[in-house]
Amino acid sequence: METKMIQIRVSSEAAQAYEIASEAEQRKLDALLSLKLSEVGRAKRPLEVIMSEISRKAQERGMTPEILESILNER
Repeated sequence: METKMIQIRVSSEAAQAYEIASEAEQRKLDALLSLKLSEVGRAKRPLEVIMSEISRKAQERGMTPEILESILNER
């Protein structure tokens, strides 16, 4: 798969979590973001609808803001 470097704006906390992640974790985050951005590009639905659906599904599976923060803060 061909890749291309892009710049995106994220919160300070998200940037810090990415920067302190291991190289392997960064590659996983890169892949996840790439997949989600590709989904948005192919979707016929607005981004807000897709994001709400992802959030709803995560909450149904037990994701809480605290769990997400813990995941983002893992080293």
